Amino acid sequence: MSRLNTVIHAPNRLQICAFLAPLEEAEFQVLRAELDVSDSVLSKHIKQLEEVGYVKQRKSKRDGRQRTWVRLTGKGRRAFECHVKELKRLLAAAEASTRSGE
Repeated sequence: MSRLNTVIHAPNRLQICAFLAPLEEAEFQVLRAELDVSDSVLSKHIKQLEEVGYVKQRKSKRDGRQRTWVRLTGKGRRAFECHVKELKRLLAAAEASTRSGE
């Protein structure tokens, strides 16, 4: 039985977690550019991750503009690491199956 995390597994949310994993935090606009999505799409995915406690947002004013920063929480990091581990397990199983079928 697969232990994939259904919250993280959606492509945009997986990309958000993967982008944030090596960082302390990232600005919303940087994330939006990285994923090449609209503000509303990114906001929706961040909200879903935030609702389960995987990310936190921080807002601050800079140069007269409101800016939003996003970071993975400890819970989010652990969930992402477990998800990646499961993806690797599935890949290894598929590769082993392919090799044994040759």
